[in-house]
Amino acid sequence: MAKDDNGGKDIIAADSPGAHPEASAGTAVVARDAVANPGLPPHRKRVTDLDPKKERTAERTVYTLFYLSIVGSVWAIAAYMIFPIIPEDTGSVRLNNLFIGIGLALALLAIGIGAVHWGKAIMSDHEGVDERHPVQGTDETRARAIEIFQEANEESGFGRRTLIRNSLIGALVAFPLPAVVLFRGLGPQDENPVELLSHTMWKKGTRLTIDPSGTPIKASDVTLGSAFHVIPEGLVDLEHGRLEEKAKAAVLLMRLKPQDLNELPERKDWSYDGIVAYSKICTHVGCPVALYEQQTHHLLCPCHQSQFDVSNHCEVIFGPAKRPLPQLPIAVDAEGYLIAQSDFTEPVGPSFWERS
Repeated sequence: MAKDDNGGKDIIAADSPGAHPEASAGTAVVARDAVANPGLPPHRKRVTDLDPKKERTAERTVYTLFYLSIVGSVWAIAAYMIFPIIPEDTGSVRLNNLFIGIGLALALLAIGIGAVHWGKAIMSDHEGVDERHPVQGTDETRARAIEIFQEANEESGFGRRTLIRNSLIGALVAFPLPAVVLFRGLGPQDENPVELLSHTMWKKGTRLTIDPSGTPIKASDVTLGSAFHVIPEGLVDLEHGRLEEKAKAAVLLMRLKPQDLNELPERKDWSYDGIVAYSKICTHVGCPVALYEQQTHHLLCPCHQSQFDVSNHCEVIFGPAKRPLPQLPIAVDAEGYLIAQSDFTEPVGPSFWERS
């Protein structure tokens, strides 16, 4: 017999005659006064278990909340149309966000509150112990599991309480609809987005200008190792759609030693004295490729770490991007300014559009 230094409890060796009969063979000592299983507290019935009227009231509350969720989803769609966003009008943006947000909040909260109230006030309320087993159960156990699912259906009333079930299904079906409408509104309403993304403001003779000032760039201004963020001439003067056009036409302009350029045969005349121009829009998911490593001639997309080799027609050397950055053919006009020979010969941005 020994005494525990901390608690003063009597402890005995596991292999002694007085050891606990259920002790593991690897247990060194076993406490005499092990805590007994206190069991479950007495079951307390709910108001809805004792009063059928309260149960019917709770049922009406649940399906009313589910119907309110449907109303919120429909209202969010209606608000998107009733309160459109008007360009240059911040008040319209505020009203649009406010009323759509109210609809979405009502739709989501009503589903959540209704589901919680259903579980707490209507579903079968009894305590049980689920014994866990580390390996697959027997066939009898697995058959019993199927019976438990069937019993759960009976206890929850999902198959029996048709108003609650149908209103919940309706709310779940209606809830994603505002998202479909809102996401569709991000694209052009009456034009083909694939066609719009296939062309930019660049065309033959368009001067390359510095972003954001719009100052034209002379070839003599582009020093060896330098990089310029470029936009097409006339972009800064647009009143509408400036950001949309910039998102497609943004370009990075760099100058390398001509002997360092490994140009494709069909692109020999797309550069000028080592000056090359490539789309700034990453071919992975459209992030801006804005980091230029002067010594290695690599372009880095900071979003997902795709890297492109400028000296080798901007081929992908690392990361998730699947194709090179599109190259803008450039030349020099009579005044020495850099100009575009044409638009990009392939769609800019994510590779999805290339497959169109």
